[in-house]
Amino acid sequence: MQLEKIISISGKPGLYKLISQLKNGFIIEDVLTKKKVSISNSSQVSLLDNIAMFTFDKEVPLFEVFENVAKNSEYKETISHKSTDAELREFMTVSLPDYDHERVYVSDIKKLAQWYNILHKAGYITPDSFVKSEESATEELSITDQIDSKKGAAKAEKTTSPKAKASTSSAKGAPKSTHRKMG
Repeated sequence: MQLEKIISISGKPGLYKLISQLKNGFIIEDVLTKKKVSISNSSQVSLLDNIAMFTFDKEVPLFEVFENVAKNSEYKETISHKSTDAELREFMTVSLPDYDHERVYVSDIKKLAQWYNILHKAGYITPDSFVKSEESATEELSITDQIDSKKGAAKAEKTTSPKAKASTSSAKGAPKSTHRKMG
């Protein structure tokens, strides 16, 4: 099962799968409960595929980190996000040895472990999960383009402050889908 359409929504716990686009939002499905709901364009959405973690010399896509975690844990559940800070840092060192200790916070590591375990419980973590087929890559581009085009249209309509631009906030009516860094 592919992971490209998995999103997090600011203010909502858990992870969701993008099902389809509506005129003024999206239909999403909770990855654990399989419950489908709609969200508006004003929801702050982050595609997990657009999130990266800092290392000392580059940014590593979140799915590459998930793949490292999966291989290290033999595709089973990993450490709890409620573990001690020292245990979480140790887990991160094993998963991404050259991660930037100053820019990747314990809260980021907790989110990584929590998201990984949610995806594992939902059946998304398998050796085939991390292989992108040509068809899924095309499908992913389509959804990413839809989200990015809404964001671009909203930015063209609204002038934001320098602080808002720096935080990559999107204008009302467009989901947030910027390349986000953990840490």
